Amino acid sequence: MKRIYAIIFYSILSICALAQGWPTNYGGVMLQGFYWDSYADTKWTNLESQADELSQYFSLIWVPQSGNCNTSSNVMGYMPVYYFNQNSSFGTQAELKSMIKTFKDKGLGTIADVVVNHRNNLGVKSSWVDYPSETYNGVTYQMLPTDIVANDDGGATKTWANTKGISLSSNNDEGEDWSGCRDLDHKSTNVQTIIKAYENFLINDLGYTGFRYDMVKGFNASHVADYNDAAGVSYSVGECWDSNSTIETWITNANKKSAAFDFQFRYNVRDAVNNNDWSKLNSTNNLVHDVNYSQYAVTFVENHDTQYRSATETLDPIKRDTLATNAYLLAMPGTPCVFLPHWKAYKQDIKAMIDARKAAGIKNTSTYTNMRSSLQYYANRVEGDHNMIVVVGFDLNTYVPTGYTNILSGYHYKYYMDNKAELAFADKASGTYSAAFDVTVTAASENANAKLVYTLDGTNPTASSEQLTSGSKINISSSKTLKVGLLKDGAVSSIITRAIDKVQSHLGNGLAFLATVGSTAPFVGLFGTVWGIYHALTAIGISGQASIDKVAGPVGEALIMTAIGLAVAVPAVLGYNWLTRRNKAVMDNVRSFGSDLHAVLLSGELRNNPVNRDSK
Repeated sequence: MKRIYAIIFYSILSICALAQGWPTNYGGVMLQGFYWDSYADTKWTNLESQADELSQYFSLIWVPQSGNCNTSSNVMGYMPVYYFNQNSSFGTQAELKSMIKTFKDKGLGTIADVVVNHRNNLGVKSSWVDYPSETYNGVTYQMLPTDIVANDDGGATKTWANTKGISLSSNNDEGEDWSGCRDLDHKSTNVQTIIKAYENFLINDLGYTGFRYDMVKGFNASHVADYNDAAGVSYSVGECWDSNSTIETWITNANKKSAAFDFQFRYNVRDAVNNNDWSKLNSTNNLVHDVNYSQYAVTFVENHDTQYRSATETLDPIKRDTLATNAYLLAMPGTPCVFLPHWKAYKQDIKAMIDARKAAGIKNTSTYTNMRSSLQYYANRVEGDHNMIVVVGFDLNTYVPTGYTNILSGYHYKYYMDNKAELAFADKASGTYSAAFDVTVTAASENANAKLVYTLDGTNPTASSEQLTSGSKINISSSKTLKVGLLKDGAVSSIITRAIDKVQSHLGNGLAFLATVGSTAPFVGLFGTVWGIYHALTAIGISGQASIDKVAGPVGEALIMTAIGLAVAVPAVLGYNWLTRRNKAVMDNVRSFGSDLHAVLLSGELRNNPVNRDSK
């Protein structure tokens, strides 16, 4: 009977945990799958094509607001007009649904960007308050002027409405006003009904996993709890861009039915890096330090609202040490959210960091202890399934913890694993590499005699496999499946896998040959034609008769030569054109990276730091 009661109790406890705004003991990592104006990189079909790779490292991907904004121009989606029409600047509704399904099938959940603080109107005949009528599941939904708060745009909307004899809501805005378009009255039953139907559509029709709520300071947090309860989501994060105390209050007022972005964690990192003072990381002004809120902390170091956009819109970026900031992010409690440009620029490095986080078993509710704090470097011990120490800064060799093994190192960062973990680690992640490289394998073990065993053919290593000491390097010069295990007391454990592809890129090889063949082959055929006709005329001259038997043979040969010339030329030209287009696309990516690098240079990331390899 006690066992039955225990099962019932833990079942109820599990249900309550699922009802929370973010799961407890969550070990996943999220990717922000866009940046400002990322219309090409965030195209639904482009993201879907990366599903295999993304799903290996991320549990969630946050994508931009996908509803139709009633414009033919490319827009990021933060002024939505339609809720049930999801054709956007990033692709069609069918492409969106296909992407979400592909992600879900591979274990990657998609987080919708839900913009419900405000809503743009159609603007027919310069109206400020006309909303589309939309039908979903046989029910027609339409917002009315009375769904707009009374003091929208500082009263400007009401002034306009009065001139037209139109009434707005009698309720004022519950939070901050946003002047871009109409702020919604979330006390309105009609607004609540439509938003709940909209979120039901996002979850049950499109397949989204959860929500990121935009500008939650504009309406009461209790509405987020209500909407999430109706949608039944376990993943919700709000953009409460404010002080730490305000963010905590917002989470509490949402009945802890939603997490929030840990903005102050981000500012701790920004201040440390931009001021060359790593001790600024030693702060309690964040969510992750508080065991009551770390579960609800979605941490980040950069996003679309802080990134450098242009010389006229510099915003507030991290100016240097992108790798070190991500190393710190991915070693700390909370749920880390990696920024897409960082993922693109440092993909293999970030993969290795995520591998280390998973190996240590770090969760959103893990605790941490500061080990060292100085101007030059900073170190935290994070308590996951195994303890791991992250060290970031300039003078990394000053601090070498005893009882730990250095498993991963990079520009201005190091990870140390507790030897009690008894595991093997490889410092290179799975993926595609452009040249031969070395993989450093390490053993975090209390047994001084522990060895590493490995294979390169995808089979599990055994005690008789090739052995290495911790810290040894394995050279990879072709596609391999590396498996490494910890050999201790004759038994192999903690086997890890790295699937590695090696691709040598020679973009221009063969193009000159194809161009030459494509341009000269028709002339070779023409020469054959001329030669055949010449022989035909010679035969006629010798015989003195212009009979068909004298002409047919040489002309037939001429036509065969012409056909051969065309058969060679056409494929050569097609191949040349295809390769040229392919190379142009590759070079466009290179130029795009160059543009991004130029932006980084302008923002000052390399300023006074000419040897910063992090800015490669």
